[in-house]
This record gives sequence, structure tokens and C-alpha cells, in this order.
Amino acid sequence: MNGILLLDKPAGLSSNAALQRVRRLTGADKAGHVGSLDPLATGMLPVCLDEATKVAGDIISAVKRYRFTVVLGSRTATGDLEGEVVETAPVPELAAATVSAVLQRFKGPQLQVPPMYSALKRDGQPLYRLARAGLTVERPARPIEIHDLELHSIGVDRLDLSARCSKGTYIRVLAEDIARHLGSCGHVVMLRRLYVEPFEDQPMLTLEQVEALCRDGRLPPLIAPDQALPGLPAVCLGPDEASRVQLGQRVPFPGCESRGRVRLYDASGAFLGLGEVDEGAVVRPRRLFRTL
Repeated sequence: MNGILLLDKPAGLSSNAALQRVRRLTGADKAGHVGSLDPLATGMLPVCLDEATKVAGDIISAVKRYRFTVVLGSRTATGDLEGEVVETAPVPELAAATVSAVLQRFKGPQLQVPPMYSALKRDGQPLYRLARAGLTVERPARPIEIHDLELHSIGVDRLDLSARCSKGTYIRVLAEDIARHLGSCGHVVMLRRLYVEPFEDQPMLTLEQVEALCRDGRLPPLIAPDQALPGLPAVCLGPDEASRVQLGQRVPFPGCESRGRVRLYDASGAFLGLGEVDEGAVVRPRRLFRTL
């Protein structure tokens, strides 16, 4: 079960609940999801099983693309359909040129204040628990980047948009900020994660498909952990170097031209794990895989 399952998370289910269902169905000892999706949201939720959990940190930092719909004229406590309305405002006439000009302001690096209804923690408590108790605390703004923000359609009181953005971006906050710059307020009524890089061309499986496969005694198709790290150079070790690295030893590797974090393989092409090559061409194991 060492691999990554690309789950198409359904609406109405938390990311953790979806993760636990996959773990029970597959019989994996360990499992972790990459990048939480709100219960309202659907779409790609990479689930790392067993040894693949060791690359979850690399995937979570990847760029993601979303499709979302914003309704103007009302803002909710949660920023989406699940919260009660806490503000209303008139909706101006929406022209494509005006909306596009506003969207242009949000492209590029910026700071974003996370919402109270989020899984971020303060003194060990998730912010959403504090919010449900009626408490509001200061949240430091965090650096994010909107690589692309596109308008797909305009309704009388709604916008259909897509965004390609960095980790840590809250689409609910982005939607509220866009509405505010248009002279109104708003909240998200539809949110779908289209992909997480580098899996933009990979198919997803629904929970029903995973259940059907496991019920028939078949394993769902998994992506090998090293395929989640195409940005890291591959280093192929000889038999002696591979054996020493697997024992946790650092080894000189004069022929290695790569530097920094790398993917390590043995002579047969088996993925050994992650390592680091210093300026002296010495390979240091950092995160090894038991069995692949």
C-alpha cells in the first residue's frame, strides 16, 4: 500500500473523514491527506498511504488549482454556505471589464489573513473551535501567491472563477476580498479543487470507486511516491553506496553533479528515499523508505 491515491472528495465530508474511510478500505497502516478541503468543497485530495506519507510534506507545498463560485450581496461567518449570514450589501452592476480589473489586483505575491473558521491552531486549539465558541483572535497574515485568477462567467449576483495558487491560500478569504473590492460582500457557494501539482493530468477516484475495487479484492491504482517529486534530481547509486545509504550512512559519490535534496535509487531503479548532496559530493540519507 505504499503509494498515493488521488481521491475525488465528495461534498459534505471532511477531509479527515474521507481519509479514514480510504485507510479502512485499503487496510493501510498509516495514511495522511495533503491539503485540507472544507466539507463544502469537492475535488482532488491526495491520500498518502503507508511509506508514501513520508512525501506528504513535499506535496502539500505544491501549487493547486480551484474552480469556485462567489455569490455577492451577503457574507457568512464561515465564508461559505455553511455559515449564517453576518453582513449584507447591495450588489453593483457587474461588467466583465470591471471584474477583470479587480481580479488583476490579486495576482502575484501577497499577504492573506487566515479565517477564524480554519484548522489552524492557537495554543493547541483549532481556530474553528474558538470561532464556534464566539471568540475571535488575532491571526497574523501569511505570504501566499496567486499565480492565475480567471473569470469564467458573470451572473446578476455571482461570479464563476478559477485560481491557481500557492499553498496556504484560503479561497473563501480570496472570494470575500474580491467581493469587497467590487463594492459589496460575498461568500463561496461552490468550491472544487481541480488538481494539486504534479498530478494535474492524473485521474481521480471517487469513494464509491474505491469501495467497489476493495470489495472485489482489488487494490485501487496508486501513484508511486517518487512520482510526486519530479522537481528533485534523481541520483542512481552503485551497490556499495546504496547499501551504506540504506544503513543510514553518508557516502562520498564523486560522480554526482546534483546538489541539495535528491531522490535516491539503487542500480535496479528501486526508489530508496530522499537524500541530500553537499558541496563535497557526499550523499546523506534524509528520509529512507522501508519497502517499495
